[in-house]
Order: sequence, then C-alpha cells, then structure tokens
Amino acid sequence: MVRRPSSPEDERALIDALRRRDEAAFAELVRRYAGPMLRLARMYARSAAVAEEVVQETWLGVLQGIERFEARSSFKTWLFRILVNRARTTPFSAVGMEDADDVGEPAVAIERFRPAGDPVAPFHWGAPPRSWGDSPEQQLLSQETMDVVARAIAALAPAQRAVVTLRDVEGWTAEEVCNVLEISDTNQRVLLHRGRSRIRAALERHLDPN
Repeated sequence: MVRRPSSPEDERALIDALRRRDEAAFAELVRRYAGPMLRLARMYARSAAVAEEVVQETWLGVLQGIERFEARSSFKTWLFRILVNRARTTPFSAVGMEDADDVGEPAVAIERFRPAGDPVAPFHWGAPPRSWGDSPEQQLLSQETMDVVARAIAALAPAQRAVVTLRDVEGWTAEEVCNVLEISDTNQRVLLHRGRSRIRAALERHLDPN
C-alpha cells in the first residue's frame, strides 16, 4: 500500500528540526523513507547488505548536507537523488540506468496495435489484451497472481524496473521520477509503458496459459 504523503508544512517543520539536530525529527524521517529507500537501493546493489549500506551512507549525506538544502526541490527528491548517486557509484552496484533509452524489442507485438494512419484510433489496441475472467479483482488480489507481478517486475531491465516500481509501487509522480533518476519525461513514459506491457504479458500468460 502506498503511504499517504505528509503535508508540506509538516515536512518543513521536520527539516527545520533536523537542522537543529533534533533526533526525534531524524527518526521520523527515517521511519517515513527507509522502506522506499531500501527498495530503490536494492535495484542497484548486488546484495541486500550493499543496499543497506547505501541507505546508511545516504542518511549520513543528509546529515552532512542538510544546511545546504535550499528546498528548490522537495526534500524527498533531494533525499532520493542522494541515494541514487550513492548507489550508482558504489563499487558493488549492479547494472545502472544505461538502458534508459531501451532500444530493445517491443514489449508487445506491434501488430496488436492500430497503425499510425488509422482514422479512428491510431496506436490504440487493435487486438486488446485477453479477458481475465468475470472476477479480475479476485484474481489480481490472489497471492499467486501478486507473486507473478513481483517476479515480472524483478525480471524487467533495470531502468524499466526502477520507473515501474517508483510509479506503480511507491506511488511517485512522473515529475518526481524524472527528477530523481535524471531522465527525460519521454524516457520515463517509454520505460513505464514497456515495463507495464511486459508485466501485463506475464499476467496474460499466467491467467490464460492457453
């Protein structure tokens, strides 16, 4: 479940308290962000231990740099940009975001879409995804199906995995993802579409193997 965002006023108060080295404010920020930070770090790190070290180094960077935080972006954007920079430079990082342009094969066969010159709905589904039955909500909520989704996300290329996780699991906006991962809005949309399409294809195979 995506955590409901705190109010800007509440976060500003926490940042002001952190500048005064208030331990309770630091603990609250850790409580809010530690989980998403670890999940994002794990996309870059080759092990859980390395991911945890990246998170610790990020918090150290926050404490060392909080006086220089000018709030030109949100604290969350600043925090996660530090995390990504630390994760990318760790000696034990996994493959980074070099596949951001994702020039590989299409996620869904092109013949399933209407052509560019279609007078009704260019680029829309021509052969739409198969029906998942009369009760898709029950199927999607089943543990088995959610395991399929988790495996499909884990199997995505790193850039797709990061964008899909931040948008669809963590509930980030497109702007936040672009700012933290330092990719264009066009790349963000392409990566999200291709990642979601691959997950959809995995679900189709699981729910309708024939």
